[in-house]
Amino acid sequence: MPERPQLAVLDSTPIIALALIGKLDLLQRLYSEVAIPPAVQQEVLAGGLGAVGSVELQQADWLHVVPLQDPPRAAMLSDLDRGEAETIALAQELNADLVLIDERLARRHAKRLGLKLSGTLGVLLKAKSLGLIPSISPLVEQLLRGGIRLSESVVAEALELAGEA
Repeated sequence: MPERPQLAVLDSTPIIALALIGKLDLLQRLYSEVAIPPAVQQEVLAGGLGAVGSVELQQADWLHVVPLQDPPRAAMLSDLDRGEAETIALAQELNADLVLIDERLARRHAKRLGLKLSGTLGVLLKAKSLGLIPSISPLVEQLLRGGIRLSESVVAEALELAGEA
């Protein structure tokens, strides 16, 4: 089995999605270091204590908020929201092993910049492959019921990769 990535930098959607299904702790189990930029922290906390992910983020002392050393780098990604742009910029600054972003346009930018990508479903697939969860199908259903938008083709591919199609 290939060595697991050591440093993962996250956007807000994977945090919110994994918190929604009670699986945010998978990040700590899969990666030795998990970092987010300040804009992602602000996005997740913006809804207050009742927002999905807010309490979980505040309790995740293993998740580190790392300020950008070169903020103009994020400003160059002006067609992304601030959290996505800072996530990509921070991943570049830290030479991250993996970037977790779900939004299509942000993924295109990250790929163009040579960053290794995954997303919420990738986390679930990795967790299943390592025996940390028995199945992804019920978790995907929870995500969809909880309002997380996932394309049918992406869900079908993930279920096929998980052997649950």
